[in-house]
Amino acid sequence: MKYSLSIVRWIVGVLFIISGLVKLNDPIGLSYKMQEFFEVWNFHFLNDYALLFSVVLNVFEVFAGAAILIGWRTKNVSWLLLLLIVFFTILTGYAYLSGKIKSCGCFGDCLPITAQQSFYKDLFLLMLIVYLVIYPYQLKETIYPLMSKLVLTAIVLAGFFIQWHVLNHLPLVDCLPFKKGKHILQQMKTPAGAIEDSFAIEFIYIKNGQQIHFNQDQFPADFDSTYEYVGRNDVLIKKGNGLKAAITDFSLFTHNRVDTTLAILQSTHKIVLLLVQDANDINLWESSFESVQKYAAKLGVPLFIVSAEADKLQPHFVNTPILSCDATVLKTAARVKPTYFLLQGDLILDKKSYLDVDQLFQ
Repeated sequence: MKYSLSIVRWIVGVLFIISGLVKLNDPIGLSYKMQEFFEVWNFHFLNDYALLFSVVLNVFEVFAGAAILIGWRTKNVSWLLLLLIVFFTILTGYAYLSGKIKSCGCFGDCLPITAQQSFYKDLFLLMLIVYLVIYPYQLKETIYPLMSKLVLTAIVLAGFFIQWHVLNHLPLVDCLPFKKGKHILQQMKTPAGAIEDSFAIEFIYIKNGQQIHFNQDQFPADFDSTYEYVGRNDVLIKKGNGLKAAITDFSLFTHNRVDTTLAILQSTHKIVLLLVQDANDINLWESSFESVQKYAAKLGVPLFIVSAEADKLQPHFVNTPILSCDATVLKTAARVKPTYFLLQGDLILDKKSYLDVDQLFQ
């Protein structure tokens, strides 16, 4: 009993600490994954709180994992972990069984696992944590009580500090396809042997009060104006193998909808892109942008603003070319709003938060 509990304690504690630490590096990534669940469930009112939930959850995972390892209030912590893992198991089970969400983000972008793997991992942890809940009295504190409190307090403070830092200065470890040193065009190539999901269009009509479903190859023989159109669905016919390009939908358009993606990424000289997800909070970075603009002009380096709300930014930056890009792509590329990219063709030489832009040309 003693040895088995010790093994279980270490497995549970280490897994929660690793999970929390990986996500501490990129709390925005987890918040986007939460918003994906909220969208599927029509819980749109929770979108604004996703980042707060992410930050608190990440700190709690590391705290709880450490508390289990050192034996601090084991009974209470075990019950909290049980509630948490039941919740996680429901989420990952839904993601896996529904197929609507490809990954739960349980270990962040640095340790990506599928929804199926996440679900099985949570079932495994659920069994281990139930074991801890049944025999909490067997788990003694491994260090002095005062030291336990000091260690756990330090973990909580460090967890919040790390997340504050990465939210302002980009992740400490960049695990995204737009990381420094990557070639964007290479990341946009579909891997060899990739097989995409195959879908068929299913039409939904109503006739004589009855809802009728059919596809484009099986129209009813009596189809006419008496059929009332309701909608259409994409039905999965054949599952792909999951291989796809690391970067998808990355396109840069001018105000006149001219695609300049290749013109930018195949250039031979250096270029600076300022990735701005939306037109909010311009006043926070406008003054630093003017300094960058002057310095870039002095060096002869073209500077472009890239945004999903180019039309809203144009009146504020009439002398700077502004390109449009998909908002989801910008969320992946730039974790801080806004983020500067220094490119040499499609090679990402560097990327910096607007707060660290003075280091961009060093």
